[in-house]
Amino acid sequence: MSIEINAASVKPWYARPRIVSTPEGFAQRLSQTRTKLQAAARYAPCVLASSLSVEDMVLFHLVAKGDLSIESFALDTGKLPAATLALWAEVEANYGRKLARVTPDAAELATLAAAQSDSAIYETKAARALCCDVRKTAPLRRQLAGKAAWVTGLRKAQSAGRASVPHQLWDAAFGLEKFNPLADWTDDDLWYFVDRENIPVSTLYNKGYASIGCDPCTRPIRFDEHPRAGRWWWEAAADTATGTSTECGIHVAASTN
Repeated sequence: MSIEINAASVKPWYARPRIVSTPEGFAQRLSQTRTKLQAAARYAPCVLASSLSVEDMVLFHLVAKGDLSIESFALDTGKLPAATLALWAEVEANYGRKLARVTPDAAELATLAAAQSDSAIYETKAARALCCDVRKTAPLRRQLAGKAAWVTGLRKAQSAGRASVPHQLWDAAFGLEKFNPLADWTDDDLWYFVDRENIPVSTLYNKGYASIGCDPCTRPIRFDEHPRAGRWWWEAAADTATGTSTECGIHVAASTN
């Protein structure tokens, strides 16, 4: 049996912005971001938690070029896309600056494997949340222990649930100061700066991906979908008009304390 597809009904995939002129107000937002990073660096020790997203690559670039006393690390969950691992190696080679690798606890991974299969994340939200906790939240908590501040790439424009992201707050969940220097940046701001500064980013952004996490939990999106619609897409969206409110748990706790 053949299946006919109406080409006119197939919507194109997301294509990341190509911005040729400076976005209005960008210079002020960039200056504010640099000021916030300098303020974060005065907390010792301060770390940048990177997922190698476009936001985190912009921050890594600014930290490196500003020679700021902010160490950077990324969580290697064991489920990262090949493109993310390739970018990791490229970043360290290009900048000559370490992006420390943080991994899940081996015993906790063994317990997780005994408790549920990899495919269980698609069956219940509890199973997916447990996987996120073991592979991301618990390693992050251990890495942040004893730190005075951390820097993240959260932006107001990323989702409805992040619309009130502040530039700085006390993170009661992890017990340290939290900085979000890109809080006010638009998508145009990000991609304009990436192209202007020739900042390396994941090749997946050229393949329909707008938000990138673990390989099993990330998919490309169509041009009219919310940027985070490709994350944990099988879980029910809280607001279908603006995309899923689902999070892995890293940032939710801090916003509700």
